[in-house]
Amino acid sequence: MTRHQSAGKGAAGTARTLLFVPGTVPERFAKASATEADLVVLDLEDAVPDEHKLSARGAVAALLDGEKQAAVRLNAVASRHHHADVSALVGLAGLSAVVVPMADNSSDLYALHRQLGPDVEIIALVETALGLTRAVDIASTPGVTRLAFGHLDFAVDIDAEIGEEPMLLARSSLVIASRAAGLSGPVDGVTTALDDGAVAGAEARRSRRLGFTGKLCIHPRQVDPVNAAFTPSAEDVVWARRVLEGRGAGGAARVDGHMIDAPITLRAEAILTRAGQET
Repeated sequence: MTRHQSAGKGAAGTARTLLFVPGTVPERFAKASATEADLVVLDLEDAVPDEHKLSARGAVAALLDGEKQAAVRLNAVASRHHHADVSALVGLAGLSAVVVPMADNSSDLYALHRQLGPDVEIIALVETALGLTRAVDIASTPGVTRLAFGHLDFAVDIDAEIGEEPMLLARSSLVIASRAAGLSGPVDGVTTALDDGAVAGAEARRSRRLGFTGKLCIHPRQVDPVNAAFTPSAEDVVWARRVLEGRGAGGAARVDGHMIDAPITLRAEAILTRAGQET
């Protein structure tokens, strides 16, 4: 499959893979850009120790003050580094989006939208119980084009395990909030296993079943398995084609021994759309 059509400026709202690059090592940007990641995210938050925030911020700003484009993960609004991050990024031609960690206040996000301008998309990273309870309001904020789930910090906040079952309600809630606000499906959190990209792929397939449409990645080897998980398989496409070819003019039809009605038809159309094919 060719590079995802939404890659580049404006990709934040639909990217399947969002690959982090620490702001302390901007030389890795070229390597990350050479992968099939839909969006590269230069990280000024977790990957950067306090003593290196200033230098990382300067390196990221220099990288984006030209033709190169990427997203940037800011420090949280409550952080003493947040305002300096924003000030350094305002007006940079290469800034396509920002990821806002610990997102829990729509007013803060709207203020950020006004500072950065309409061409910079905002991905609101929900990582707390408060953020989750406000997810619909956050997703409906002007400038916010995507929700993302920081399950590691969320688990700490609610004193829970990070496994599939404990995080199920939160993940499903973000999917529902995204849909209610008219956004694409949310972006799931990172997979900490670095040596085997298949682990990230398996977690992405689980996320896709829940309604997620993207995933945060922290190593280039995670990119291809995650892209594959969010891209309809050849079998999915064949099934979708059979459904659309066999649908009746109205009401229900029968295809391969199964009833085909409007919801099934819509699912088939969605599969072909995600696969980049005409319906």
